[in-house]
Amino acid sequence: MELYIGGYKQGKFNYVLTKREVQEGRIWNEFHLWFKGKMKEGASPEEEAERYLKEHPDCVIISDEVGNGIVPVDPFEREYRERLGRMLIEIASRAERVERVICGIGQRIK
Repeated sequence: MELYIGGYKQGKFNYVLTKREVQEGRIWNEFHLWFKGKMKEGASPEEEAERYLKEHPDCVIISDEVGNGIVPVDPFEREYRERLGRMLIEIASRAERVERVICGIGQRIK
């Protein structure tokens, strides 16, 4: 498993496609948007993500970082930020490779 994180519009997807030999079907792009959508539906994105990760241990996850900056006033947004952050920590702990992408340039963290 690999995890690529970074700010909004920092070139994460293109970086993964050009720098890593990854089959597009293995890429879970915009993980953060999927996670938020599941929360809005009242589902448990953590449980669904865990099932997917167990079935696809060689996947590549791309997600925006949402923990930096101003703490949201809206309670849902605060909960989303907290839960997504914790999920990304779990994914990073199990990933073989973790990179932060800024301005289309990857910085390996793990």
